[in-house]
Amino acid sequence: MRAAKLPGSELDLAGQVIELVRRLAGPAAAAEVTVTRAELALTRFANSFIHQNVGETHRTVRLRLHVAGRSVASSGSVGTPEGLRELVERTLAAVRLGPPDPVWPGLTPPAPIPPGAPVDEATAYAEPGDRADRVRAFVAAADGLETAGYCRTTHRSSAFANSAGHSARGQTAEAAMDGIARTGGSDGVARLAADRLADLDGSALGARAAGKARAATDPVELPPGRYEVVLEPAAVADLLQNLSAYGFNGKRHHEGQSFAELGTAQFDPMVTLVDDPLDRSGPPFDVEGTPRAALTLVDAGVTAAVAHDRRSAALAGATSTGHAVPGGAAWGPVPRNLRLTAPSTEAVRQPGFGDARTGAVVDPDTTPLLVGVRRGLLVSDFWYTRVLDPKSLVITGLTRNGVWLVEEGVITRAVRDFRFTESYPRALGPGAVLGVGPALARQPDRVDGVWWEAPALHLTGWNFTGGASG
Repeated sequence: MRAAKLPGSELDLAGQVIELVRRLAGPAAAAEVTVTRAELALTRFANSFIHQNVGETHRTVRLRLHVAGRSVASSGSVGTPEGLRELVERTLAAVRLGPPDPVWPGLTPPAPIPPGAPVDEATAYAEPGDRADRVRAFVAAADGLETAGYCRTTHRSSAFANSAGHSARGQTAEAAMDGIARTGGSDGVARLAADRLADLDGSALGARAAGKARAATDPVELPPGRYEVVLEPAAVADLLQNLSAYGFNGKRHHEGQSFAELGTAQFDPMVTLVDDPLDRSGPPFDVEGTPRAALTLVDAGVTAAVAHDRRSAALAGATSTGHAVPGGAAWGPVPRNLRLTAPSTEAVRQPGFGDARTGAVVDPDTTPLLVGVRRGLLVSDFWYTRVLDPKSLVITGLTRNGVWLVEEGVITRAVRDFRFTESYPRALGPGAVLGVGPALARQPDRVDGVWWEAPALHLTGWNFTGGASG
């Protein structure tokens, strides 16, 4: 006999879980539950043809309980009433065995939830052929170079409820494309995320990746040292990701493990950092049900805030900023929708030396920053970055997908990849930023709903400590 499926919306199911907790654990149990229905689709290509198209739809229930001074959270892909009851019983058994939780912050009280960004129906319910069209255009624009990458679309519908009477719901949709083009010995990359699949131009991305790959052939090897740099948005996204996780994390800040000093001019005045989930496809509430809103972390160089969930806010004597994430009790709250801008919307740069002839190496929004480079490097991308010192956020990693020497504002040669070791806050510190590109490129993360809106940056220096092979 086939088991009955769960009826109702995500919000209905969240309410059912709260009612089950009341019946099985009594009114003294504090419970919060998030139910998410996710439709995830991925079209992957390699050797210039599509080799995989996958799609899945699943509904996940996450339950957190606080009973008799102990807290625990569990989750599962639940599809039947029996499975829902088993999840509640399993979580109740676990919480009775869990360690005491002396800093339990309580439940989020009822509060209005802001409307999220509008969901594009064509993206939410995209067909495989819609993604294949972008891949076909990418491959064609590479004009014979070997290509690989993916195009993905996602749609999530979420609801939250807790035993304090608070509830919320919202939905998001996102599209992303990430691809490389390859010659015999060089690669070029192009990637972009958007709220609408229609905003992903596979032809433009493929042409950019191919142009960069061709321009990166026959690289020369330069000695390690401190070089002036122009970082493209893909590289800047790595800065934002690490600054977010380690610097603007309220738990790490309270424990003295973060570089952030509130009210201090730790960054160049040209740097403003805002976490703004509702400007794009971020959910309007976090996993504790706290409403989300734009949060300015750095205001014209001054560190203005760190992100908090309810637990870190209680410890710090602050208020949750709506940044609770699964596993946050151990890791802490993380802003995951960062945008870096300059106070002015136009690129700011030093007086020029050359005419910034670039060919197909960079896009027009990066070109103005090259004009002010006397002798430095244009860097496309960072990868394999690892934290050496969390407090000062010293990172080591590698360049990839293209590095070029820039002399008197003109790109002169492709350069072999480097290993670098650099403090990210210091690299963006007072006097260190010579220019911020006028346009933002939204860079996708491995997880949908997480993104980094980054411009190109012109920095006074970056520490390259060796070749990529050692």
